[in-house]
Amino acid sequence: MSGSEAMEIEFWYWLVAASVLGIFEAFAPGSFFIWIAIASAAVGLIHLALPDLSWQIQFLLFGVLSIAAAVGSRYFLRRHPAASQDPTLNRRGASYIGRLVVLDQPIVNGRGQAFIGDTLWTVIGKDQPFGSTVRVVGTDGINLQVEPTPPPT
Repeated sequence: MSGSEAMEIEFWYWLVAASVLGIFEAFAPGSFFIWIAIASAAVGLIHLALPDLSWQIQFLLFGVLSIAAAVGSRYFLRRHPAASQDPTLNRRGASYIGRLVVLDQPIVNGRGQAFIGDTLWTVIGKDQPFGSTVRVVGTDGINLQVEPTPPPT
């Protein structure tokens, strides 16, 4: 290519790039490549409508649209988080809220321990003797917050 020849980027190059980025998203999910793919497709469609766009303007549009799409998606997802079918997934302690457990060690000075399944959990709450049944009412970091249950009648 000599210095007088202009670099030509066809509109379909951008659409192919969008498809490739969409495939990347399918294999590396995380909703990042999809926004770049949308920006690429938008530049391709803009170039189709305005075929005289220089390659510099096309790349400038791609950069601006990519950044806008990435920032816009983060803002949107913060304000509209995806609803989970299992809201306690990866929050093991939270999955025990409401469960009755028997103390393996008494709660003394606000701290004790209880087995749930095969895991010994630190529990925090009002002092209770060994063997008391308590209800998990919340979490505090890796500790379970418990409340005493009334004795059976």
